[in-house]
Amino acid sequence: METSGDRVVVIGAGMGGLSSAMALSAAGFDVTVIERQGEPGGKMRVVPADGVPVDSGPTVFTMKWVFDGLFERAGLSFDAAVTLERADILARHGWRDGSALDLFADIDRTVTAIDQFAGPENAEGYRRFAKDSARVFETLRDTYIAAPRPGPVDLVRRVGPTNLGDMLAMKPFSSLWKALGGYFPDPRLQQLFGRYATYCGSSPYSAPATLMLVAHVEQAGVWMVQGGMHALARAMGDAARGLGAQFRYGNDVARIEGEGAVTGVVLDSGERIAADSVVFNGDASALAQLVPGSAAPKPVPAAARSLSALTWSMRAKTSGFALSRHTVFFSDNYRAEFDGIFRDRQVPDQPTVYICAQDRDDAGALSAGGEAGERLLCLINAPADGDTRRLTKSEIDRCYANTREQLAHCGLTLDPISATATEPADFEALFPGSGGALYGRASHGWMASFQRQGSRTKLPGLYLAGGSVHPGPGVPMATLSGRLAAESLVADRALTPRSRPAGISGGISTG
Repeated sequence: METSGDRVVVIGAGMGGLSSAMALSAAGFDVTVIERQGEPGGKMRVVPADGVPVDSGPTVFTMKWVFDGLFERAGLSFDAAVTLERADILARHGWRDGSALDLFADIDRTVTAIDQFAGPENAEGYRRFAKDSARVFETLRDTYIAAPRPGPVDLVRRVGPTNLGDMLAMKPFSSLWKALGGYFPDPRLQQLFGRYATYCGSSPYSAPATLMLVAHVEQAGVWMVQGGMHALARAMGDAARGLGAQFRYGNDVARIEGEGAVTGVVLDSGERIAADSVVFNGDASALAQLVPGSAAPKPVPAAARSLSALTWSMRAKTSGFALSRHTVFFSDNYRAEFDGIFRDRQVPDQPTVYICAQDRDDAGALSAGGEAGERLLCLINAPADGDTRRLTKSEIDRCYANTREQLAHCGLTLDPISATATEPADFEALFPGSGGALYGRASHGWMASFQRQGSRTKLPGLYLAGGSVHPGPGVPMATLSGRLAAESLVADRALTPRSRPAGISGGISTG
């Protein structure tokens, strides 16, 4: 029987919303998920190209332990819901000088590859870098990543006085780019590992050195999801539904009601849905238009936004450079790219290009039929100004030509059969309030990570999830944010012990 405080509306069926829906449904709440699109996934979307579906959002799956724990606490098996294949080659990288380098899941194989690519000094630097990135991750996993958002003092307290050496070893006040110079004399390797800053939409010249932990995250496991990344969203949606959550697709929320506390939501159709709590899984900046009074978090200023992107979801024939599942092509002037985006607000003329070749395995073997045209997501970085300007067709065409020219200089010939572009203004339309930023606030400066919103807001009963809030962007991080929102809600509602599933009460479990 429903009791007071049990009604929860989750706004948005992205990874954070799906995670919250699973956790709260398992905890005995009456959960309704409102999603403006016709299917779950949020940024994990599919765009058709020449009649075939192309994963056109996140394409890299890591931190499997997050999903194992989420499903286990709901009494389910993640391995039974989603089929994964672990990659031996994490990514392939190419440069305009014709050089190329693979990173492997095995550290020793990568050391050998770097030795052949750039010599023993860089190879030894990588071994030190791998060790230090693991140390950073282990220090921050339970104290920051999988825990409620701390302030700087809280983080020091969580780390503990005996581990302050580990804290200082993270080089918290240094930029990632500066730190990389201490490991890799070769500028190409500085580019390669500096790109980890873009995983949270930031410049390696301004992002903190702690982002080296991404290297360990990938080394701990990159998986390919059978059926594409969108299969993960569908599996989480099915799990939440099986636990009792109701989904209403094709509905948009016009406002969240409640002055002293949340009382419900009003849809754009005018329908009102009563709720005791709301989990908002959208860009936190959008709340300024949805929440009455001063209860909404302040929108992220345009200058502080993370990267946006210009993407092409395509079916194409390729030749020349041998693609892996994940391949990155670098320019000759990395700094100019980020100065152009963050300072000049321009799409770079010579961009770094990421390609996810979705009909290939990690070694580059094409699946049957791929020779006639393979599915590719092609992405370049762009400024997040989608709320103030839309790129013209001629600008997009020029970016497309520049991207193909960049690929040609790196040895890849791209012959598109069909291509659909998505630009920053399109991302703003898909994810209101973001300006097209794909990662919320940029992680620039050592304080940036503490400036993200936490799970709770000033309005009692309103909680936040998604990549724009703590612990940050990316598939596993957004999923963790949903779990943290659920835990905050459960703690505030103080359900009886018999109503709480294992892992929801009693603190954070990261196993």
